[in-house]
Amino acid sequence: MINKTVRFIDLFAGMGGIRIGFEQAFKAAGYKTECVLTSEIKEAAVKALNNNFKDETVLGDITQIETNDIPDFDFLLGGFPCQAFSVAGKQRGFADTRGTLFFEIERILEAKKPYGFLLENVEGLVTHDRVKPSDKIGRTLNTIIKSLKALGYKVTWKVLDAQNFGIAQVRNRIYIVGTREDEISLENFPVKKSTFAEVMEHGLPTVNGEFSRKLFEVYKPEDLYGKSIKDKRGGDNNIHSWDIGLRGSVTDDQKRLMNSLLLERRKRRWADVIGIDWMDGMPLTTEQIRTFYDDPNLQDMLDDLKQKGYLVLEHPKKKVKTKTSTRTRIIYERIPDETKPKGYNIVTGKLSFEYSRILCPSSTTPTLVAMDMSTIGVVDNGGLRNLTLTEGLRLFGYPPSYSLEEFNNNKKGIKQGFDLLGNTVCVPVIKAISERLASSHEKMDGGKE
Repeated sequence: MINKTVRFIDLFAGMGGIRIGFEQAFKAAGYKTECVLTSEIKEAAVKALNNNFKDETVLGDITQIETNDIPDFDFLLGGFPCQAFSVAGKQRGFADTRGTLFFEIERILEAKKPYGFLLENVEGLVTHDRVKPSDKIGRTLNTIIKSLKALGYKVTWKVLDAQNFGIAQVRNRIYIVGTREDEISLENFPVKKSTFAEVMEHGLPTVNGEFSRKLFEVYKPEDLYGKSIKDKRGGDNNIHSWDIGLRGSVTDDQKRLMNSLLLERRKRRWADVIGIDWMDGMPLTTEQIRTFYDDPNLQDMLDDLKQKGYLVLEHPKKKVKTKTSTRTRIIYERIPDETKPKGYNIVTGKLSFEYSRILCPSSTTPTLVAMDMSTIGVVDNGGLRNLTLTEGLRLFGYPPSYSLEEFNNNKKGIKQGFDLLGNTVCVPVIKAISERLASSHEKMDGGKE
C-alpha cells in the first residue's frame, strides 16, 4: 500500500471540479493528496470554493503570484479560460487576454518542473486559428503542444465526450495531459451511459405562469420532452412563440408565413440581392417576401405580426472592422446599414423565453452552457419547472457532498450557480484520466514513502 502524499496546484479553479476528480483517483490508488495552491478570481467561484474546501485559502490572480512563492508540487491542474477559443465567443485565441493565461501555466511548469499536468478546455481549441480546413489542429493548439513538449513533457491530448463516462450530458472537451516519464493514453476508456431520469429530482413545485399555461394549451407535458423553444430555428423539435400564441393570436396563414420567413431569411442568396455580407437571419422587404409567400393579404399579415411583436422592421446589418490591439486577427462587428431598405425580421431568439429547452428524462441532455442553464425546463408533477442546482451538480458528476446551497436563496444566486456549472468540468472524466496519471506516478516512485 502506497503511503505517499501527492501535492498539486489548482489554477483557474472554478468550482474545483478538476481537483475533485483528481483527488478521487489518487486517493483510490492509495495516495494522500494536498492542494498547496488554489487560484481563482471569479467572486462566485471563490465563494463556492470557500464553502466546499473550508480549510483552504483561495488565492487570487495567478498573474500576480510570483513563481518563488508557489510551493513545490507534483501535478499542475488547470481549466484555463476557454472564452478565447470558444465558438460561443469571438474566438480571438492568444489575441485575447484570457487566451494568454496559458503562458502562466508555461511559466510555472518551467520553473517548478512538476511530474505532470492535466489541462481542460473547450473543443474549439482543437481547430482554433487553423490555416487550412484540412488541418487536424490549428496554430493555437499546436503552439500549446510544442510549448509543453519543449519543457520536457510527454504530451497527449484528446477530445472526450462526458456522456461516455456515466454523465447524462453530451459534453465534448479537450483534455491535455503530460508527465516527465510516460505518454499517458487517452484511448479506450470503459463506456458507461446514463440518462437525465437518473439524476432528476421529483415532486418539486412547478411554475404556473402565462408561458407555461400557453404551452399546455397546445401540448401535453410528455409532448414537450426534448423540445427547444426559440424563434431562430425550425425543425420538428422546436416550438416557436407563434405556435403557442405567446404575443397574441396567430392565424394558420400567419404561422405558415412565419415558418417560411424563418427559413428564407437564412439563405445566402439574399445577401447578393440586398448587397450586403451574408448573416444568419437577414431582414426581408415585403417585395422580397412576396417572392416565396404570395398572398393578397401579405402586408396586413406583416403589419399585424409586427404590431403584436413577432416581427420587427429593421435595416440589414453590415460587417465592419473594429479596432483591435493585435495584428494577428481581424475582428468584425455588425451595425445597421441605413442605406439599405428596412425589412421584416423575427424578433426573439433563444434566450428570450422563460424556457429555452425542455429536457427528456429518457435521454442525455444537450451540452449545458452558462448562458441558458437558468432557462432549461423540466416536466415534473404534471407541470413545468426550471432545472435545479442539485440536478445541475449531478449532470456534471459532482459528489453528493458538494453543495451550491448558498446560491439557492434568490434568482440572482441561482443564475450565478448555473454560470459556475456551465463553465465547470465533468468530474468522472477527470477521474478516469487521473487514474492513468496515478498509475504512471506510482511506477515512478515505486510505491515508496
